[in-house]
Amino acid sequence: MDKLWSKTKIGNLELPHRLAMAPMTRSRAEEDGTPGELSSLYYAQRASMGLLITEGAQPSDDGQGYLWSPGIYTDQHIKGWKKVTDAVHEAGGFMYIQLMHAGRMSHPDNTPHHRQPVAPSAIAPGVQMFTTTGMQDIPVPRELSKEEIQTTISDFRKAAAAAIEAGADGVEIHGANGYLINQFIGENSNTRTDEYGGSIENRARFAIEVTKAIIEEIGAERTGFRISPGTPLGGIQDGEQGPDLYRYLSRELAKLNLAYLHIMHLGNEELLKDIRAIWTNPLLVNRAGRALEHLSIDLEHGLADMVPVGAWSLANPDLVERLKAGTPLNEADPATFFGIGSKGYTDYPTLNEMESQKG
Repeated sequence: MDKLWSKTKIGNLELPHRLAMAPMTRSRAEEDGTPGELSSLYYAQRASMGLLITEGAQPSDDGQGYLWSPGIYTDQHIKGWKKVTDAVHEAGGFMYIQLMHAGRMSHPDNTPHHRQPVAPSAIAPGVQMFTTTGMQDIPVPRELSKEEIQTTISDFRKAAAAAIEAGADGVEIHGANGYLINQFIGENSNTRTDEYGGSIENRARFAIEVTKAIIEEIGAERTGFRISPGTPLGGIQDGEQGPDLYRYLSRELAKLNLAYLHIMHLGNEELLKDIRAIWTNPLLVNRAGRALEHLSIDLEHGLADMVPVGAWSLANPDLVERLKAGTPLNEADPATFFGIGSKGYTDYPTLNEMESQKG
């Protein structure tokens, strides 16, 4: 794992190693979307990960999907995130806030305005959503008009500016995992007949326009983008053109000189190699289902420049120290991934704390 511990750069940031904390929804924000009291501690505890990519933060009321997810579009949100970024910087880490518009992956009971979810087309994902009254079917969303698409792009732009105002080192655009940008990409979620649907170029248009707007606002060196080719999340199907669409999207994004591209890799090795050949800036590869001993395999094969880590970093605030020392890891508790309070959030012990308890 030697290459894992070599220094690298993301945009203008000098990072101590090749690990990063992957974005993970934790559902612990206040009701108005302001990061909760414990969020500063949670992220600061994990500052040794170097680059921390936050849980998805919605850029608008329409963008919220889950209960207690954070926002980044009001003065209160900015003040809340400023406490988080200050704590992370004090602890020696860097933070990118992920911008996530849930699109159709929402329910009126979960949003501030209680309106019908929005999407590229009026097609329900065919899955359920957790609400305060339990699991409910996600309703058919309302199709965005072309004017509303432009408003949504503007919402992303404003959210990026708000993230920088809140002290973030950059933003990651969430174009993956079945959310709004991914819904424009998906063949079965986007049946539009205008310039935002149909062809590969049209289905990638929204993603590219959002990215260009954010770059104009905060700079390419502070902008990352996340994709998940072949994901079934949120009922998305890429269709036969899926791999070619991601090749096209990667080429177009590469022209914009982004800080990084972040791939949730689900097994299409040929596509990963093609994207690696296209993408000359830092490439982050989060390989689904990898074993701990294979953590640096994509670095060693030249397929990645950095390795984002999810559940292992969630359960181990001192993951870097543990990996370097070859010591056992805490196991993540899925029952506490989402919810309220410190349990399963800020109470995972470090090696030093465990030693102290023994003493």
